[in-house]
Amino acid sequence: MAVKQLVGVVVSNKMDKTVVVAVENRVAHPRYGKIVVRTKKYKAHDEANRCQEGDRVRIQETRPLSRTKRWQVIDILSTTAGDTP
Repeated sequence: MAVKQLVGVVVSNKMDKTVVVAVENRVAHPRYGKIVVRTKKYKAHDEANRCQEGDRVRIQETRPLSRTKRWQVIDILSTTAGDTP
């Protein structure tokens, strides 16, 4: 059984050990055929609190960790340019 993985952008890191990741999905409109961008937000577990807002991350489905958290951050693909010291 394959494990679901998604790539998205961190939109919030205000919670402890949790980030909110927005994942964009591009689909064709069923009637008109135009490409529509649909965004869904997932709460993901970030054990070390390493993610910052704007980071591009890969998340993986996992067992339920809380009432709304069912994903965990696997790795950070790219960071925001403004955070480098």
